[in-house]
Amino acid sequence: MRKLALSDDILMQVEKPARYIGNEVNSVMKDKNKVDVRFVMCFPDVYEIGMSHLGIQILYSMFNAWEDVWCERVYSPWTDLDAVMRREHIPLFGLESQEPVKNADFLGITIQYEMCYTNILQVLDLAQIPLLAKERGEDMPIVIGGGPCSYNPEPIADFFDLFYIGEGETQYRPLLDWYLENKKRGGSRLDFLKGAAKIPGIYVPQFYEEVYKEDGTVKERKKLCEEAPDKILKEIVTDVSDCHYPMKPVVPFIKVTQDRVVLEIQRGCIRGCRFCQAGQLYRPVRERDVDKLKEYAVEMLQNTGHEEISLSSLSSSDYSKLDELLDFLIDECGRKHTNISLPSLRIDAFSLDVMSKVQDVKKSSLTFAPEAGSQRLRDVINKGLTEEVILKGAALAFEGGWTRVKLYFMLGLPTETEEDIRGIGDLSNKIAATFFDTVPKDKRVNGKVQIVTSTSFFIPKPFTPFQWAPMCTKEQFLEKAYQTKQGIMAQLNQKSIKYNWHEADVSVLEGVFARGDRRVARVILEAYRRGCIFDSWSEYFHNDVWLSCFEDCGLDIAFYTTRERADDEIFPWDFLDCGVTRAFLLREWKKAQSETVSQNCRSQCQGCGANRFGVGVCTESD
Repeated sequence: MRKLALSDDILMQVEKPARYIGNEVNSVMKDKNKVDVRFVMCFPDVYEIGMSHLGIQILYSMFNAWEDVWCERVYSPWTDLDAVMRREHIPLFGLESQEPVKNADFLGITIQYEMCYTNILQVLDLAQIPLLAKERGEDMPIVIGGGPCSYNPEPIADFFDLFYIGEGETQYRPLLDWYLENKKRGGSRLDFLKGAAKIPGIYVPQFYEEVYKEDGTVKERKKLCEEAPDKILKEIVTDVSDCHYPMKPVVPFIKVTQDRVVLEIQRGCIRGCRFCQAGQLYRPVRERDVDKLKEYAVEMLQNTGHEEISLSSLSSSDYSKLDELLDFLIDECGRKHTNISLPSLRIDAFSLDVMSKVQDVKKSSLTFAPEAGSQRLRDVINKGLTEEVILKGAALAFEGGWTRVKLYFMLGLPTETEEDIRGIGDLSNKIAATFFDTVPKDKRVNGKVQIVTSTSFFIPKPFTPFQWAPMCTKEQFLEKAYQTKQGIMAQLNQKSIKYNWHEADVSVLEGVFARGDRRVARVILEAYRRGCIFDSWSEYFHNDVWLSCFEDCGLDIAFYTTRERADDEIFPWDFLDCGVTRAFLLREWKKAQSETVSQNCRSQCQGCGANRFGVGVCTESD
């Protein structure tokens, strides 16, 4: 019988003990003596967030479909258990076996968000694995990172043995096969890493060295062994319809952030918003076959018992067979009394018609993401959304019975002016006014509309046209938020508008991590040693500690944030190839500065470079 790693006494002390006991519906149990590779997959945040991540569910299911591999899961213990594990010297354990993570062959960490970096160190520390890759011996797991943040892995490169760049379905089997072959040969950890560096998409940080100029920018990147490639091209699934998909996703015992079946309908986005990293990283758009999606939906609902299904993509409205898929789901889910969730829809007549069919009589809120308050600035960021379209969509929504609208904007975008900021309040007011103009008094539910306007702060990300852009200081961000609030308070319909804004301190730090180099690693390590974990949770974020760590490590935050980059500057991530060319990104940066709009991929090819893969939207006109 499986023995829990934590005693009943400890489980009774912590909040939500179900986070740590495993054995959920569809979790995979294997005999550890009958597998050749033990792989622990980690999401470095609390269980409820990690269990909502589709990527881990895909890899967990794929690995466990291989007879010779057992994949387990682990998440960051919440602060209550963290304290107990340190006090009692309890090593971090996998949920399935309840055995120490350090006994596994691999620890895979998905890195979805920069503010989880200290949690990566928490996981390594609690697992009793040396934090620095160079200090790990032959008996330690291979620590591998992946996910969107691995497209600039340099700030955390010192903590990882290797990174997997791109989509995980393609090269993990060759990597594990090489691990077994090297083990059979009696090869060392270094032998494994040298062989792994030859596998497409694999980056081994210790085989490279950054050399800096006097001004602190990167001068060159030196290879330290012949096995290391000059450039690493991302891995991409060419046929998403035939790749592995989890028909039996793990069902948690407790409520998690995304408590539903997730149906990934496509990868990539045709829109080309210049601030959006995901829109560049996951090019080109590749659609899943609609008939397979229908099969998946039926089987996954049957295997999980979930009462909701969500369609996942960066822009669901752009899926070419969306109407056919939804007609099927509305019929299927209607018979089973299952809800359908439709995130990432563009607000137009078709989308609103769809939502009116799938939502309950009590309409939930609608979400618009204008991103910028003026048309000029929306053209700069290539949002492809006009005020006319926004107001028309709002009118249709109000006619359809919706009375609550969420609006998302960014502050601090390149070329932003005070007029652009005032435009946020103006547009919010116009949408509120549209409600009163559209809905007769006798048909207004509770007699009013609620507009929830939220602003986040712009953070330039690698592999976007804005990777050259300067970022605002904390003080500038807060001033912009104040101006936005004042602009909303000056509106005629201010009582119908609620305003929320993001934390400036966290945004500045995220900006450092997003475009940082290897020197940032010592700051992250020092901050962790001074108690920083769960930095994405406001109650645990200690900005004063971070500021002192930067100062003590001799690094200037402004160097990574507010400085505009020269066109020819070498970036810390330039040795990676995400599929779109630097020339394309620079061209888009110049077009942004001239307020020139680029067409979406289906309207006109912009020559981004992703056509080299020969798949998806790039081949539709062939």
